[in-house]
Amino acid sequence: MKKIISLFGLALMLFSCNSEKEKADFLVFNAKVYQVDSTFSIAEAFVVKDGKFLEIGKSADLKEKYEAAQNIDAEGKAVYPGFFDAHAHFYGLGLQQQKVDLTGTQSFEEVVSRIVEFQKKNNLDYITGRGWDQNDWEVKEFPVKDTLDELFPDTPVAITRIDGHAMLVNQAALDKANITTKTKFQGGDIEQKNGKLTGIIVDNPMGLIVATQQAPDFEERKKAFLSAQEICLSYGLTTVDDAGLDRKVIETIDSLQKSGDLKIRVYAMVANSPENLDYYLPKGPYETERLNVRSVKFYADGALGSRGAALKKPYSDRPDHFGALLSPISDLKSIAARVAKSEFQLNTHAIGDSANYLVLKTYDSLLNSDEDRRWRVEHSQVIDPEDFHYFSKNIIPSVQPTHATSDMYWAEDRLGKERIKGAYAYKKLLNEAGLVALGTDFPVEKVNPFLTFYAAVDRQDTDNYPEGGFMKDQALTREETLKGMTIWAAYSNFKEKEKGSIEPGKLADFIILDRDIMEVDIDSVPDTKVISTFINGEQVYKN
Repeated sequence: MKKIISLFGLALMLFSCNSEKEKADFLVFNAKVYQVDSTFSIAEAFVVKDGKFLEIGKSADLKEKYEAAQNIDAEGKAVYPGFFDAHAHFYGLGLQQQKVDLTGTQSFEEVVSRIVEFQKKNNLDYITGRGWDQNDWEVKEFPVKDTLDELFPDTPVAITRIDGHAMLVNQAALDKANITTKTKFQGGDIEQKNGKLTGIIVDNPMGLIVATQQAPDFEERKKAFLSAQEICLSYGLTTVDDAGLDRKVIETIDSLQKSGDLKIRVYAMVANSPENLDYYLPKGPYETERLNVRSVKFYADGALGSRGAALKKPYSDRPDHFGALLSPISDLKSIAARVAKSEFQLNTHAIGDSANYLVLKTYDSLLNSDEDRRWRVEHSQVIDPEDFHYFSKNIIPSVQPTHATSDMYWAEDRLGKERIKGAYAYKKLLNEAGLVALGTDFPVEKVNPFLTFYAAVDRQDTDNYPEGGFMKDQALTREETLKGMTIWAAYSNFKEKEKGSIEPGKLADFIILDRDIMEVDIDSVPDTKVISTFINGEQVYKN
């Protein structure tokens, strides 16, 4: 009888112990978890509850402590915090899915062929596209509109260069926008040769063309966002910084997130227009669980590839040309001063060394070193050696490593042997600022963050060119690169206490990969596949 009572007591004790286990939504175990915390810890398991990381530790310990509704065996795979893209055009990526895709074209003839095939299938009243790059062609010169005029005499055609800073349009598009050889503009170019328009428009005057195109309605915007989200989640992106959006587009994001259609988190930079600034700045930052509106995007200059970047000295391959600022210096200073009086962050596109100098000097004159403002210089692409010292944790370089490996074929032609030493200098920027926020600028570059990782660490393209790496002394370590794609990007968004690492209390945004990018041969990193993507503890993508 005593034995029966003893067994009953033991069973009761075991039942009591089991009932005392803490409840959790799910437990991920048998993993290699890169926490990306202050000590760059590596764990093997974690528990998630109510969309947040509850505890991180060893598989056996957490299994004993928690009763999870779901147990996920990671099968030894590497787990990382959800990736950020700190500078992208998320909405632009979605819209591009509805246009003729000209990326990767090797000649203008191929561009024309794609446009013709696209129009046969779609029969649009106005043809738009993006992605051509004359630097990839045998004849590395801007194309002219003659062929498009012949093929589409009555249908406007406007195709944008891959960097978004130049456009080729046909005569029908010029006529629709009332652009002639006498049209006045500031900041950019309406190219003429022998007194005739070539069809090439650079930077600001492109707005004249865009103004004649029908703006997407809500359903088209929704379609764009959902298609962009599908692409981004498949690459493990859980937060995207969208660089320059109007109020209507931001409100569409908010609506789609609240309806549950849009899961991805968006850090929205408000496009610099009087209407946007008048609406947002007085109200202060707007934040929900997935949307963060607290920054303003300003363009200082154009792009290096289209020779629109503003340089201190002339282009090495065009001695009569300095590039151009897209706004008067007085505008930069007045907008910056206005933003400085608000709670908003200022994020300024600056490519050339002249533009970067003006932006850095303006920031420095307005920011108090005791204030935590975290203003960003988007691209920080060509820096005079005398100007690197301006960068800090309050003036943050936001850079895109694949720009270096895309531009390396012609960048030195533009800049010369001396000036190139201050270009794509990510290690120098890191050493000055203490951090770098990493992105892609997609759809200018590919969405794939593993190409970002590879370019930052190896400084080569996927054909292993150049041997030894492009300016290899400016490569980042794997740890620095991972931080730039997670916790440092979160810092640049004022969100390092909420996400960017796998730590208790933070949002459960994480990804499981098919290989450990911190350990595998660097040449295999571009082939990495995402097994699962989680946002707020919800699986939003499964391979």
